[in-house]
Amino acid sequence: MSQTHVDDKVLGDEYEHDPVPLSKRRSTFSVSMVWLGFPMIITGAMTGSILVAGMGFQSALLAMIVGNLLMFAYVGSLGALGTARGHNFALLASASFGRKGYVFASGLLSTLLLGWYAVQTGITGNLMHTAFKFDYLTMTIAAGVLYLGITFVGIRGLHWIGMVSVPLFVVLGGWVVLHSAGAAGWDKVLSYAGTQPALPMSFGIGLTIVVALFIDAGTVTADFNRWAADRKSSLIATACAFPVANLVAMLVGGVMTAALALPQPQPFGLDNMFGYLLAQNAPWLAVVAFVFLLCNLGSVCAHCLYNSAVGWSRIGNGRMRVFAVVLAAVGIAIAAANVWALFIPWLSLLGILVPPIGAILIADLYFVRPGAAIGAAIGADWRPRAFIAWGVGSLVAYATETMAPQLSTAVAAFIAAGACYFVLHIGSGAPVAAAAPSIKN
Repeated sequence: MSQTHVDDKVLGDEYEHDPVPLSKRRSTFSVSMVWLGFPMIITGAMTGSILVAGMGFQSALLAMIVGNLLMFAYVGSLGALGTARGHNFALLASASFGRKGYVFASGLLSTLLLGWYAVQTGITGNLMHTAFKFDYLTMTIAAGVLYLGITFVGIRGLHWIGMVSVPLFVVLGGWVVLHSAGAAGWDKVLSYAGTQPALPMSFGIGLTIVVALFIDAGTVTADFNRWAADRKSSLIATACAFPVANLVAMLVGGVMTAALALPQPQPFGLDNMFGYLLAQNAPWLAVVAFVFLLCNLGSVCAHCLYNSAVGWSRIGNGRMRVFAVVLAAVGIAIAAANVWALFIPWLSLLGILVPPIGAILIADLYFVRPGAAIGAAIGADWRPRAFIAWGVGSLVAYATETMAPQLSTAVAAFIAAGACYFVLHIGSGAPVAAAAPSIKN
């Protein structure tokens, strides 16, 4: 048996530079597990904690619901493009930004996702150090290597880590919600007004935080949804993530925060699933929490590293697994510098820079040039309209954040970029048509 055949059986081709053939597409269940295992994480619970502490439970719940529905529309639309063509994000971006221009969009997102890998790996090391007094550097490196191992397997690895992580989160998260809310009383949880009820976080900021949490991974959704057999399977898998998994994770953190009613939220301490489990002072529960933490953050880290490696492998004309090893080494080194502490500013940056990219792809490949064969659609090396719209969207987002913080930065960026792209296209005298993407392989 040849080495090539063994590699294909054990690891499989990740199709970094070509469409995923229809014969290699995965089941709806498999792609759904990949997506379920991504947002249903401790970091989502931390975000829910921050939202409820800042906005109060009812306002935060509304922001979570609206934000996740927006994410379903956004990610679902981009995912269907990946499914129709079998292409990853970098290949789709080549159509809208050009054969050379795509490097800027794909490179930015791949780098941001590497940053997420570093942040989540750093959070793992920090929580292990805080809870068990393990050496931070040792745990960070060990976790980073473990997460690399999952990524190295490829899309199959993301499926299997989801199979472990999701049931653990559902069981433990459900117990934490019932235990904390049962002790405090559900009436107290539902009426919780936040830590500063007289000066609550605006709905727009809360909505931006919900959207920005997964806006980068949601934009490169084609990396996952290209494996779906058809549009229906793609949308089902997306719905498993948004609203289901992401909303569940945020609610776990939000209910805990409202039940505990701490003077200041502690998303990296007691006011967190992991911290709450340890606070029960049960040795067996501490062991379960240890395993849960590694599996749960291992899931999101492996997904982020996979996205980053797929993007950079396309840019560098290499293989995903080679780039995964190199990028993991970089991410682990960054994590050692406590990058996780920049969590909230990171979300703010994503809300400004990322939504315009997805808006341009949707406007271009659904309405301006729908159904075009990818080779013909790429055409030029550079497509200036896409970059102008990207710049306009980001500028509007920055202006929104500085001058109208009560509005959503991410939503403003998306609308401005999409509208600008349309105006530039119509101004050129080119026709506009609409057609749903169809499977092209």
